[in-house]
Order: sequence, then structure tokens, then C-alpha cells
Amino acid sequence: MTSPRRRALQLPATGTSTRRVFRRRRRPVRWRQVGIALLLGAAGVGLLIALLQLPERFDTFLVLSTALANLIGGVQQALWGLLQLLAVVLLVLVAIAALGLVAAGLIRLVRAFLPQPSPRR
Repeated sequence: MTSPRRRALQLPATGTSTRRVFRRRRRPVRWRQVGIALLLGAAGVGLLIALLQLPERFDTFLVLSTALANLIGGVQQALWGLLQLLAVVLLVLVAIAALGLVAAGLIRLVRAFLPQPSPRR
């Protein structure tokens, strides 16, 4: 794929370039900037007025306190559920330990009644 003749790297000889990449970007038209600024300001003022109207339509402190009470109640229920789950896991572990102890006791009892091998001299 490589030819014995390599092409030389060609760079533009002059400092002025006609490529679009090197052109300076033109600033948007002034009336368009003013229009966008007025629209953004109007949107911000409209949102502020809407937020100021909220306390008249809703009892915001009641909504806030209810939301906090529900959040605290949810966390309390989640912790209570986690505690109950840990209690169940603890009971299962105790039951497994009890079954292991019963099995070990039965094995020793059976070995106690089996004939003992005589000691070799």
C-alpha cells in the first residue's frame, strides 16, 4: 500500500485562509440579541409572579409539613421493616444452629451405643 514516493506535506503558503474554519464568527444582529434578552427577562418575571401566587391558592406550609411527615413516616416504616427482616434472619440462624446441635447429639448418641473397637497391644 505504501508507495516508494511519499507525498510531501502541503501547508498553505499564505497567512490568509479561505477555509470557513478560520473565519471569525460574526456576532448576531443587535435587534435579535435585544429580543432574546427581553424574552428571557419576561419568562423569569412571569415565573416569579406565578410563584408569588402560590400561597394564595395553596396552604404551602400545610403541604410542606404533610410532605415532611410522610417522608419521616416512610423512613420509619423502612427502618422498621429492616429491623423485622434482621429479626427473621436471626431466627433462621438460631434454628439452623439448633438443628446442627441436635444432629451432632444424635451422632454422638449412636456412636456411644456402637461396639467399641478393642485396643491393640
